[in-house]
Amino acid sequence: MAHYPDVSQQPDTSARRLAGFLSLFLLLSGLGTWAIYDRFAGRDVRFDERLLAPETLLAALGLLLVYFLADGLRLHFTLRALGHHLAFRPIFRLVFINIFFSNVTPLATGGGFAQIWYLHKRGVPIGTATAATTIRTILAILFIFSVTPVCLLWLDALQGRPVVDRLSGLLALLILLYLAFFLVVLFRTRWLSPLLTAVVNGLHRLHLISDARAHRWQFKLRRELLRFARSFSTYLRGDWRFVLLSIALTLVFLISLFSFPALLMWALGYSVDYVTVLGLLFVTTFIMYFAPTPGASGISEGVFGSFFSPLLGSTHLVLVTVAWRFLTIYLGMLIGLIVTQFEVTRRGRS
Repeated sequence: MAHYPDVSQQPDTSARRLAGFLSLFLLLSGLGTWAIYDRFAGRDVRFDERLLAPETLLAALGLLLVYFLADGLRLHFTLRALGHHLAFRPIFRLVFINIFFSNVTPLATGGGFAQIWYLHKRGVPIGTATAATTIRTILAILFIFSVTPVCLLWLDALQGRPVVDRLSGLLALLILLYLAFFLVVLFRTRWLSPLLTAVVNGLHRLHLISDARAHRWQFKLRRELLRFARSFSTYLRGDWRFVLLSIALTLVFLISLFSFPALLMWALGYSVDYVTVLGLLFVTTFIMYFAPTPGASGISEGVFGSFFSPLLGSTHLVLVTVAWRFLTIYLGMLIGLIVTQFEVTRRGRS
């Protein structure tokens, strides 16, 4: 007789797994910061009170508002182009849920699943929710993958870097593979059906799901794949205003995200070229897409320290790195943890 897992234990198991990923994120982030301190900053770090000046805090708050608003609105208008309207409050809760899960799961896989689950609970079909989150990701990737090769070839701050020279061929290959994957997702969605069917069959053979559930999942997978495939054509045929706004707000989101290091450096008195900072962040984020660690923890700090060490004094390198990660990741994760706990508790009561 087949034995199935006790579903009553799944929430506890998920919580332990999530706590483990969060601990790993914190550990790797600490190791990455230590690597900067040890290798690039000459073990020299001091806090600079200019980062707490009222004008700096106001500027950071304003940039944070633009960053979070653009992140929420780009998904909002993507959903509008797909024919769905979701209130602003759940959309902006989802911003922080995504930041939290994307940074505590390897390769940011949890962020996508959390967004789909959240949207589905609010009446968006799974196929449409998957398409909306995928389109939002693809739009950002298209910007990043288009600008990164230009930065690698012509950005003065990256010229003559041995690491960049060694990785340029590998980066070009990764760009092609990543784009090929999304082309399959966009235009050959049905190719995914045999793969997903094999996964369900494997779970059934391992006695992890029953016969009835296996048949039900097969039906739902085929249905949602069809919805998913149709959603892309729906997006392209959607209201042009919503399509253009989703694209424009993706660009606003990326530029605001990449502007934090420039703001911090200006606050500390550095006369840094804004375009150079944007270019370095485009390349840094590109590398983070392929980092296997949760939220690219450790790797993001190391790459940032390597790229910005020639532009910053050793005293400020660790300080700017930690402040950059706090504003763009840690703060959003903390809010996301609170929002996630609120959502899970509310769902449990209902």
